[in-house]
Amino acid sequence: MSWKISSHNMEPAQILVDESLFFTGNGYLGVRGNFEEGLSIGQQSIRGTYLNAFHDSVAIPYGEKLYAFPDTQQKLLNVIDSQSIEIFFGEEHEEERFCLEEGEVLSFERHLHFDQGFSERTIEWRSPSGKEIKLTFKRLVSFLDKEAFLQKIKLESTNFQGRIRIVSSVNGDVANYVDTVDPRVSSGHAKLLKVTAVQQLGAVSYVECETTNTMLKTACAASYQLSNSFKRRNHLHANSVVSEFIFHFSGKATFEKKSIFVDTLRHGEGLAVSALQLHTKLAEKGFSQFSIEQESYLSDFWSDTDIEIRGDSSLQEGIRFNLFHLLQSAGQDRFSNIAAKGLSGEGYEGHYFWDTEIYILPVFLMTQPDIARKLLLYRYSILEQAKLHAKDMGHRKGALFPWRTISGTECSSYFPSGSAQYHISADIAYSFVQYSLVSGDSNFMKEHGAEVLFETARLWVDTGHFDGESFKIDAITGPDEYTCIVNNNYYTNVMAKYNLIWAVKCYQLLDSLDGEQLSNLSRKISLTKDEIRTWQRAAERMYLPYDQNLDINPQDDTFLQKAVWDLNNTPKEDFPLLLHYHPLTLYRYQVCKQADTVLAHFLLEDEQELTTIRNSFDYYEKITTHDSSLSSCVFSIMASKLGHKQKAYDYFIETARLDLDNTHGNTKDGLHMANMGGTWLAIVFGFAGLRIKESGISFHPVLPDKWEGYRFSIQCRGRKLQVEKTAEQTIIKLVRGEGLSISVFEQSYHLEKEKALIII
Repeated sequence: MSWKISSHNMEPAQILVDESLFFTGNGYLGVRGNFEEGLSIGQQSIRGTYLNAFHDSVAIPYGEKLYAFPDTQQKLLNVIDSQSIEIFFGEEHEEERFCLEEGEVLSFERHLHFDQGFSERTIEWRSPSGKEIKLTFKRLVSFLDKEAFLQKIKLESTNFQGRIRIVSSVNGDVANYVDTVDPRVSSGHAKLLKVTAVQQLGAVSYVECETTNTMLKTACAASYQLSNSFKRRNHLHANSVVSEFIFHFSGKATFEKKSIFVDTLRHGEGLAVSALQLHTKLAEKGFSQFSIEQESYLSDFWSDTDIEIRGDSSLQEGIRFNLFHLLQSAGQDRFSNIAAKGLSGEGYEGHYFWDTEIYILPVFLMTQPDIARKLLLYRYSILEQAKLHAKDMGHRKGALFPWRTISGTECSSYFPSGSAQYHISADIAYSFVQYSLVSGDSNFMKEHGAEVLFETARLWVDTGHFDGESFKIDAITGPDEYTCIVNNNYYTNVMAKYNLIWAVKCYQLLDSLDGEQLSNLSRKISLTKDEIRTWQRAAERMYLPYDQNLDINPQDDTFLQKAVWDLNNTPKEDFPLLLHYHPLTLYRYQVCKQADTVLAHFLLEDEQELTTIRNSFDYYEKITTHDSSLSSCVFSIMASKLGHKQKAYDYFIETARLDLDNTHGNTKDGLHMANMGGTWLAIVFGFAGLRIKESGISFHPVLPDKWEGYRFSIQCRGRKLQVEKTAEQTIIKLVRGEGLSISVFEQSYHLEKEKALIII
């Protein structure tokens, strides 16, 4: 079971959280789980519909603006609202509006089905005059027809027959949510979309909008189906089309609304034509047909992606919830990626971060490699802008990818924990290498990956410098945003080293496989052999901070010289620290927001001895607040590696249901996508011990004491493997593809199809 989440809670605070939890999307279109009929006046709601990467550009205000600070940033926009449907019962002079605050709610429940891809809300309601109505609202955003959002309302009653009036709208008068207190949510620029067209095109209601500055356009076109004979009236207003449907109700009726969303990024100009063509194409498909196709699509997805946990239904629910929402948020075109909150809300203004490459992409890389490829192609599509950004930051060569962006330019206005996080270029390079190792797709590396590796390698040579026998990188910020602008951040240096090593390897591989392709690329970017030799030299001499007395890798050159923050005596209400202390206060202490050096030990474990990794884990564990949702999963993975079985499980528990239980208190602003990916990582890279290296893949599977077993599938070089762990044994099967050699507990095995590898 555990193929759905459910809620019976009608408390205002939980309804706001549920708007995020019950969102439906497909990577292009996301619709928050708002109520069709709306909420009572004064009750907070974040009513939102989002198109991945559809944005406006807004000015960044500065008290003191210095050279190369970004002038503008992109902002994901809340677009046209087509959710709204109101229902009135009774004759015109005495009709009663369906509203949860009026009359009496006899029962209330809502569900989000992961295996079928739709949400539903069922209410048994008694009107103030005694009419008893059962209403079932279903909604679906299609994975196959990305522009389509479907709603279906089923009405049933045993004591009412008579007139019903349904009022449905397509409304372009929308705004973004703002919060002046929380820096993780936008505090301004709420109204950036203006209505440019309101039309009734035959049976289709059409509203078109344009952004204020980027001049991007989006449109929504809605059509309807009603099971009963009806009279329809359309009202065109300045910003919306409102359609009324009046019919006689005899105890049962169904009402369907099909909304098609298009935008100029994907559909070009002439949005009305595109929307009408899609309506014509999908005219014969109602909610039932969409549901059949949706379930079939998800059957294939879950066959490759599901993780089965035996012995804990609550965790099973959490894991499937996370994987389903990752799928719903993954952009699959050259314009989009995965925002920090996906398409579930407006936190972080819809920006893409390093979260994708380090925490989310591995999930798709090992289960849905085509999606992983598309996510990397987005990064390649903004490579030229990354090169321009590097020049703005004072570099002669190289590509510095923006810390936060939508369309490719830097959106970070606070450079110490934004633009200074140069490691994002190494993170992206790392992911291209991981994709190559797992997929074996040499053409992708020739056509896209090599150029990314070469340009990011150039960045490190230009950013760092040789100091005697060492190569050092100064004045940057690592993943831990509680320590900024430092020299020789261990994470950044070791990831840069990996970037440089693989840029050299990639050059040598291309030289041997396709010299002509290499020559063409070298001419395109003016690459010389002297640069390759410099990359090799910089990698060999990369300085990695090490403290001999503690046998740890210090986070940076001066980290260990600072006083240690007294976490034990810090009031609980002062967490997260970033909301209660000035950044400079935090920078002066040994205190970490999230995993930094520990994360480096996970990604590049072969760089240090196991004793150093163990000591570093123990040291940083004591001073890490986990104020970032990106942290606990990494500590879980490394605790598994180090044999801390219970500790690994305890950290994992903090990730698995973070949004379902709203443990960080801000799920209303959208779901924590990177943490969702981290949950998968904690199981597959943590408990199962998966590692991906040039030599192949390996496993060190362990079973948490509270579980009876787990099972998952991964893909590698065209093969599909199934891994199962129980208390008694480990079972690995080659489900699809030719034979493959793997390592389990340092022992080599060769897998053959239909022959299970069983290790007692």
